[in-house]
Amino acid sequence: MKKEINAVGIACPQPVILTKKEFDQMDKGIVEILADNKTCVENLEKFANSQGYTFKYEEKAEDRFLVTIEKTESSKSQEENKEVVKSNNDLVIAFSSNKMGKGDDALGEILIKSFIYTVKETSPLPKALVFFNSGVFLTTSEGQILDDLKDMASKGVKIISCGTCLDFYKRKEMLGVGEISNMYEIYETIKNAGNNITIG
Repeated sequence: MKKEINAVGIACPQPVILTKKEFDQMDKGIVEILADNKTCVENLEKFANSQGYTFKYEEKAEDRFLVTIEKTESSKSQEENKEVVKSNNDLVIAFSSNKMGKGDDALGEILIKSFIYTVKETSPLPKALVFFNSGVFLTTSEGQILDDLKDMASKGVKIISCGTCLDFYKRKEMLGVGEISNMYEIYETIKNAGNNITIG
């Protein structure tokens, strides 16, 4: 089986996610991706290596790269072993800000949007997402992020927003997804997770 993806003009991480979705639907086969920058090529190579797939690329022009990734029977076995490990992860992600990282605020907003989209599109989904301090702006502002959070909630991901934080920012009536909770539950959720990540 062979699939083709035109990733020209598509921002990271969507080319990797589109590629993963194609491989999720095949036992073995090849996916060819047309990319327009070297960063995209490097990200696809990292994905291929992480899954045990074979990887190669050709530079067709200054801003055109043809990436070829192949999934074989042996790489399929490696992938299945990794999925068993992944499925046992009890992951909770905590958001302490509506931006990702320190530095330019506009960039931080772009990064947090991309991060949440990536979480939504990756399997398995986390057990819970916890929002506190200005992180509650993510559960109370209309837009793509809220839609992505709603999608995850519909698939069983628990969405928790700090009630004290919502009160402080006067956003309790604006909550668009999940439930309002307290610091005790937030602590218990993070403490009892097999793995946790804090974004902010």
